[in-house]
Amino acid sequence: MTTRVREPADFRRACEDARAGSSKVGLVPTMGALHEGHFSLIDEAKQRADFVAVTIFVNPLQFGPGEDLDRYPRTLESDLAGCRERGVDLVFAPDPGSMYPAQFQTQVSIEELTKPLEGECRPAHFDGVTTVVAKLFNLAGPCAAMFGRKDYQQWKILSRMAHDLDMPIEVVGCPIVRELDGLALSSRNRYLSASERKRALGIASGLRRAHGAWCEGERSPDMLRSLAEEPVQLEFDRVDYVAAVDPETLVTSAESPSRLLIAVAAHLGATRLIDNVVVGEDPRP
Repeated sequence: MTTRVREPADFRRACEDARAGSSKVGLVPTMGALHEGHFSLIDEAKQRADFVAVTIFVNPLQFGPGEDLDRYPRTLESDLAGCRERGVDLVFAPDPGSMYPAQFQTQVSIEELTKPLEGECRPAHFDGVTTVVAKLFNLAGPCAAMFGRKDYQQWKILSRMAHDLDMPIEVVGCPIVRELDGLALSSRNRYLSASERKRALGIASGLRRAHGAWCEGERSPDMLRSLAEEPVQLEFDRVDYVAAVDPETLVTSAESPSRLLIAVAAHLGATRLIDNVVVGEDPRP
């Protein structure tokens, strides 16, 4: 049976009660509009924990001016049904006012890891992410928290936050889930028209080109970036970045890499998509 709560105090109490009953808590933070990528995180949480809590909250702090806060898909009833089908124990779906009451004025910021990639395009984004996730971690208490590696930089930043602030949280990065043709699952995919959906495959095509070149011995970050970028530039209306960087520091390294993060962010009309592959580690997209 899945229990739904709205208030932070009720969420905290439910997690505390689970631990008091000797259950390990697994946490899956989401913004809702759940798809198979989210459900894979729930499945992983069930493998690692006895009590699984999913949070559903479209966090206004992580959206900048002109971004898609107002039109971000909100499908709470179907999300709840999906959580019940997957055997989730608890869903925390708060209102913005309960997460950010009047006079709220605290922010959690991470330094270097937030500057490149997404940080160059969305300067305030990660402060919003780290602030809300810090609140969720504090409410949930000791747990294993699942995050998809499609948001690779976010996963690394939240891992750093938990480490630096001695939070009793195991931050788990879970593999990207893709459609059969390679498109990474995303709640924003539902924005795409039929023609845009076809063009969106330019990202997966670019990542496959870079992955294939790496497997054939190519180690130049500039060359791998260029190979990934060409089909993205061809299909997308605007490209924020195509980068080939160190998977830990998220910046270009002068050393010969043993692994390399190829990361992409690009726009089709009003829809912004991101994706990545770690060559030398991940399977072919």
